[in-house]
Amino acid sequence: MELTYLKTFREVAKWGSYTKAAEALGYAQSSITTQIQRLEESYGATLLERCGRSMKLTMAGETLLQYAHDIHRLHEESKEVVAKQAKGTLSIGTIETLAAFYLPQYLQAFRRDYPDVNVVIQPGNEPSLIESVKDGELDIGIILDPPFQDPELTSRILREETLVMITNPEHRLSGRSEIHVEDLEGESLILTEEGCTYRAMLLKVLKANQVNVRLSYEFGNLEAIKQCVTYGLGIALLPRTAVAEEVRQARIAAIPLVHPEFKFYTQLIYANKKWRSKAFLGFLELIGCRNDQND
Repeated sequence: MELTYLKTFREVAKWGSYTKAAEALGYAQSSITTQIQRLEESYGATLLERCGRSMKLTMAGETLLQYAHDIHRLHEESKEVVAKQAKGTLSIGTIETLAAFYLPQYLQAFRRDYPDVNVVIQPGNEPSLIESVKDGELDIGIILDPPFQDPELTSRILREETLVMITNPEHRLSGRSEIHVEDLEGESLILTEEGCTYRAMLLKVLKANQVNVRLSYEFGNLEAIKQCVTYGLGIALLPRTAVAEEVRQARIAAIPLVHPEFKFYTQLIYANKKWRSKAFLGFLELIGCRNDQND
C-alpha cells in the first residue's frame, strides 16, 4: 500500500493541491487526505503544509520526494523486467512543432517494431519538459534549443533546424533571400507562447540590437500563428519544417533569419540514471541515437 501512498504524495507535490491530485488519480479528495496522513504517520514527520491556497512540501517532504521519484522509477523498471520488456509505456515529451512535423514517422516505425508498447506524447515547453525528464515523469524529451547540456541528463543532437521569418506573400520582406535583425524595425510580430526558446532568443536579440517592434499577438498554437500571418496581421518566427506545406502552396513566404546566435537543434534528452529498456533503446535506434546502447 505504501507504493500507492507515495504515488499519491508525488501527485500532491506536483499539483500543490489535494483537489487536483484527486482529479488526476481519480480518487475522492478524502482518500487523498487519508493516504497523506498515513504516510506522515509511517515516516513520523509532517510532509506537507498549507501555504495560502496551496500545499507546500516541508523539508521532510522535499527529502521524501526525491526517494519517491527513485522508488517509482525502480518499481517501473521491475515491472518491465518481469514482463520481459515486451509491454509497457514509453512517455515522450516534446513541443508542438516536433510532435506534429518531426515525430510521426518515427512513431509509425516504433509501432511496427513494438506493437505492445503504449507511447504517450506529452506536449509542453522546453523548461517544463526538461524538469519532467529529470524527475522521471518522462522517459524521453525532444526539444528545440541551442546545444543543450545538463549534468543530470544525456543529450543527443538529432539535426539542425532552420528558423525562418514567415510573412504574407505581399509583405515588403517576402522577396528577400535572408532577413537580418535590423530588417525587423517597426514590424508587427506574432509570437509563440512564453517558454518557447526561439521566441526568447528573438526578443533577446531584438533588445540587444535596439530594434523596435510591435508585439501584436501571442499564440500557443502554430496553426493560429500561420493563419494570422496569412491574413497579413504580422510576421512570425517559426522552424522551416512547420511551414513547408504553406510555402509550397504559396500561402506564406519563409525567409531565413540570419544571426550568429540563431543556431537551433532538435535534441533528444533523457536522465542519466534512466533504466534503458529494450523499447527505450529501440526508440533511440530508430531516431538515430545508435551509440547510446553502449554508453
